[in-house]
Amino acid sequence: MKKQQRHQIILNEVNIHNRVLLTDLAVVLKVSMDTVRRDIKELDDIKSLRKVHGGAVSNGFNIYSGRNREVYELENKTIIAKKGISLLKNGDVILISGGSTNIELAKLIPQNMNLTFFTPSLPMAIELLNNASENDEVIFIGGKLSRSSQLTVGGNSIGTLSEVKADICFLGTGWVDVNEGITAIDWEIAQMKKAMIKASKKLVSLTISEKLNTSNKFKICNIDSLSTLVTELDPKSELLNNYRNKNVELL
Repeated sequence: MKKQQRHQIILNEVNIHNRVLLTDLAVVLKVSMDTVRRDIKELDDIKSLRKVHGGAVSNGFNIYSGRNREVYELENKTIIAKKGISLLKNGDVILISGGSTNIELAKLIPQNMNLTFFTPSLPMAIELLNNASENDEVIFIGGKLSRSSQLTVGGNSIGTLSEVKADICFLGTGWVDVNEGITAIDWEIAQMKKAMIKASKKLVSLTISEKLNTSNKFKICNIDSLSTLVTELDPKSELLNNYRNKNVELL
């Protein structure tokens, strides 16, 4: 495979999932780890992505990175965010993780609903402070920050979640599959998101359709734990039939 083809595949993977590991890319590309490292370095040098320990993240993933924020599939993510807003009710307690689609939802928060937000995501906390009304509450769930995900992880943050019962959880989703459920790239992130689900009455995934039918190493939950799946597609789309058959609400 030529370098240009490898670079395009790498960019596609990182834009869809926000974060990718060198080991996973080596398998996808069928090349050595050294080759993947060189490719990632070259793409980082021209600012097409951001190299991190063990992998890479999209430029749009870190909204305070100092690089121009390029949001992949922004139009579709805006459509999804608008659908997600329709699920909110006055006075709701909302638990929300990070992710580029969730960030777009935060930009559209209504100004007259007296909402309470809990988030373990540092970028999301700042985005909510910038967009929520003065009548809304924004509570950051503290703990050890994961450098790669900008999400708090570990015992302290999970312990805080044990004292929360949110009306709705908007869970940032990198990989979702009918059979494999919702999965994650990182063990600590998976544990944190499990705790978020446990702390919520309703689980919602806002995700572009390109993430459907993909999976990764660490299980977060089965697909039947998902109350609502929100994509840019028409809810009646045949591409969603497998999820419809699992009695997941489609929006």
